Amino acid sequence: MVDLTALLADLAAESEELDALVAPLPPEAWARPTPAPGWSIAHQIAHLAWTDHVAHLAATDAAAFFASVTSAPDPSRLVDDGAEAFLAPPAALLGRWRAGRTALAAALTAVPAGEKLPWYGTRMSPASMATARLMETWAHGEDVADALGVGRAPTARLRHVAHLGFRTLGHGFAAHGRAVPTAPVRVELVAPDGSTWAFGPADAADRVTGPALDFCLLVTQRRHRADLALVATGPVADEWLDVAQAFAGPPGDKREAAGSGVAR
Repeated sequence: MVDLTALLADLAAESEELDALVAPLPPEAWARPTPAPGWSIAHQIAHLAWTDHVAHLAATDAAAFFASVTSAPDPSRLVDDGAEAFLAPPAALLGRWRAGRTALAAALTAVPAGEKLPWYGTRMSPASMATARLMETWAHGEDVADALGVGRAPTARLRHVAHLGFRTLGHGFAAHGRAVPTAPVRVELVAPDGSTWAFGPADAADRVTGPALDFCLLVTQRRHRADLALVATGPVADEWLDVAQAFAGPPGDKREAAGSGVAR
C-alpha cells in the first residue's frame, strides 16, 4: 500500500524546490516566456495554483468540482483559462500557490479510506492525486528552469513520475486514438543514485531502458525522444515512446527535437 504521508512529503519537497527557484525573482522575470507557447513563468505557477484549487474541490466538494467543469465557457481552454484566472502579481501569486498546496495536502489526508475523487474523465485515489500533483509540479518546474537557463539535479522523487509514466502506457495510446496494446512492456531505468527502477514483467519482450530522468522528461513531454538516451526494444515499446503522456486529457503539444529549428 502507498504511504500517503510519505508521498505528500515528497510533493511538499518538490513544491518547495520550485518555490525556492521563483521566490527570489524580480517581478519582471515572472513575465519571461517558457517553452509552453504563450505561457510565462507566472502562468506556470498560476497553473499549479489553479490545479491545486480544483483538486481541493474534488477532495472536499464534488458538486463544486463538477460545476467548475460544466460552467467552463470553452472546455477546450479549461487549462489555459484556469492559469489566466489565477494570474496575480508575484507576491500574491506565490501566497495563493503556497496556501492552496497546503490546503490540498490537508484535504487529501482527510479523505476517507477507499474513497476516490472525481477528476477529468476518471476518478483518483488520494495517493494517485498526490502523485499526479508531484508529476505536474516537477514538469512545470522544468519549464521554469528552462526559461531561466538553470539545471536542476534529479532526485529520488522522480520515481513517482516514472511509475506514473509506466502506469499510463494505455492512456498514451488511447489519447492518440490508437489501440491500447495487450503486450506487456518492461521498463528498466537508471535512477539518480545509480540504482535500477524496474516496472513490468521481467520476461516481457518489449522493453524500454535508459536514464530515469530521460524517461520522466519523455512521459511529461518536456523533451523529444530524439534528444533522450532511451532505448526501445520491440514494436509496442517503440510506438509507446511516440505517444507516451503521464497527464490526463488530449495529446499535448510535443516538443520538437533539438536542431529542428523550433524552440523547445
